[in-house]
Amino acid sequence: MSLSRLDGRTALVTGSSRGIGRATAECLAAHGADVVLNGLGPAEELDGLAAAIARRHGVRCIAVPADMASPEAVGGLLKAAYRAMGRLDVLVCNAGILGDGRLGMLPAAEVDRVLAVNVAGTLHAIQTGARLMQRGGGGSIVTLASIVGRRGNAGQALYAASKAALIGLTLSAAKELGPLGIRVNAVAPGFIDTDMTAHLDAGLRERWLRDIALGRFGSAEDVARTVLFLAGDLSAYVTGQVLGVDGGMAM
Repeated sequence: MSLSRLDGRTALVTGSSRGIGRATAECLAAHGADVVLNGLGPAEELDGLAAAIARRHGVRCIAVPADMASPEAVGGLLKAAYRAMGRLDVLVCNAGILGDGRLGMLPAAEVDRVLAVNVAGTLHAIQTGARLMQRGGGGSIVTLASIVGRRGNAGQALYAASKAALIGLTLSAAKELGPLGIRVNAVAPGFIDTDMTAHLDAGLRERWLRDIALGRFGSAEDVARTVLFLAGDLSAYVTGQVLGVDGGMAM
C-alpha cells in the first residue's frame, strides 16, 4: 500500500466547510481516511458536504458543528467525533479568523474573538485530541499557522500574533507529545487564493505576487497536499516542524 494512503484512519478537520479546510478534508478522504467535518455554517449544508465527500471517495464522512471559541464546544466536538468513528488518528487544526486592523484601531472584542478561535480553540483541540489519540497508540496533529506569523505584516498585528502563538504551541506540543507517539507539525501558508483573501484590492495582490518566487498565488489544494504529507506515513520521522507553503515568498 502506498505510504500516502490513510485507509483505516480517521481525521478531524476543524473549519472544513470552505477554503483550505474543505480542500484538506477532500484530500484526506481521497486518500482513504474517514473524515469528520466541522464548521459554523448551516447544519444542512455541512451535512450535505459530508454526504458528497463520502459518495465521491467511498469513505465515512460526518459533520459536527462547533464554535472553536468555546472550550466546551471544542471538547464536545472531539468527543462526538471519537464516539461516531471509534478512533482519532489525524487532527487538523485549521479553523481560524482574520481580524485585520491597524494597531490602535482593534476593538477589544475582536482581539478576544481572534485569540479565542485561533489560539485557545487550537490548544483545547490538541489537549482533548491527544488524549483520544493515545488510545490508538498515537497519531498526527497539524496546525495551520501562516507566513505572517513568521514575518509579520502591517495591519495584521492581531492575526500575526495569533499565528505566531500557534507556532510556539506546535513546537511545545511536539516535544511533549512525541514520547506518546503523537507527531505535531505546522503548515505556514503564504498568499493562498481563498475567500479570506478575495477582499484584497488588485494593487495589493499585485505587490504580493511580485514577492513570490514561483510567480503565482497558492491554491487551497497546495496546502491540503502538504497536510496530507504530514498526516501520513511519508512523514513518520517528522515532528516539530513549520513547513512553509508560500511559493518561495518567505526566502
